[in-house]
Amino acid sequence: MRYRDLIGALVLAAAFVAAAGDAAAFDESKYPNLKGQWRRVPVPGVVGQPGYDQYKIQGRTQQAPLTPEATKIFEASLADQEAGGQGGDPTYICRSPGMPRIMTVYDPMEIVITPETVHVFIEHVHDNRRIYTDGRDWPKLIEPTFAGYSIGRWTDSKGAGRYDTLAVETRGFKGPRAFDATGIPLSSDNQTVIRERIFLDPADPNILYDDITTIDHSLTRPWSVAKKYGRAQAKQPLWEETNCAEGNGHVEIGGQGYFRSADGRLMPTKKDQPAPDLRYFKQGGK
Repeated sequence: MRYRDLIGALVLAAAFVAAAGDAAAFDESKYPNLKGQWRRVPVPGVVGQPGYDQYKIQGRTQQAPLTPEATKIFEASLADQEAGGQGGDPTYICRSPGMPRIMTVYDPMEIVITPETVHVFIEHVHDNRRIYTDGRDWPKLIEPTFAGYSIGRWTDSKGAGRYDTLAVETRGFKGPRAFDATGIPLSSDNQTVIRERIFLDPADPNILYDDITTIDHSLTRPWSVAKKYGRAQAKQPLWEETNCAEGNGHVEIGGQGYFRSADGRLMPTKKDQPAPDLRYFKQGGK
C-alpha cells in the first residue's frame, strides 16, 4: 500500500509540474489586455435596433452595396415587415444571427485569450465564437455553422515586442443569415469570407475596435464597417442570462411566421394571412 501511495503521489506531482510548465509557457504580458465586459458603444442620434454599421440607422440608411438580386430580396423583406411579418430576419425564432452580425454584440461580450484559441463569449442567441490562433491551416472539410470557422493570427504592428492586433478570417457558414434585423441579406450560397482586425484604441485601453470586411455574393464589392466597444468600469460587472426561447411567442410553420397568444392560441401576424396546413390533424365537425 505504501508503494501505491508513493506512486500516486509521484503521478500527482508530475501532473502539477506539467501544468505549471504549460502555464509558464503562456506569457500573458505579450497580449493586449482584453479582460472584462465589453458593450457596443452607443452612437448619438442612432436610435432603435442597432444597424450592422453602428454609425447608421438600420435598413436602407445602411447603404449596403447590394447586387440587384439582393436588393429585390431586401425590399421584399422591408415590405413584409411593414405588413406585420418578419421579412428576412431569421433570428425571430431564436436562430443565431451568425457572422458577421454576431459582432453587433446585442448582449455584453467577454474575450478570453489562451495560447491556442481566443474565445468570444456573448450571452445572446448562440453568439459564442472560437478563433484558432495555433497556426493551423484550413481543414479540408468544415462543418458549416452560423458563426463559421475562424482562424486568427496575432501581430505586433509596432514592433514593440507585444501583440496589439488580432487578424481573423472566417469561412464555412450555413444560413440563413442577415446583416441586421431589417433583413439585409447575405447570399444563400453561404460562400461568405469575413476578415477582421481586432485591436485596442492606442489612446484609450477601454475602447476596442473590430474592423470587419465582408466578401459575399450578395454584395457588389467588399463591405467594410468599424465596430466600437467600451469596457465596463465596474469591478464586478453584471452578467445577465439571456434565454431567447423563454417567452418568445413567434412560431414558424411552413415558412410562414405566426404568433402564439397569451392564451396559447395561434395568431396571424399579417392581414389576411392564411392558416397553416392542418392536413395531419383531425378536423372538427361543424
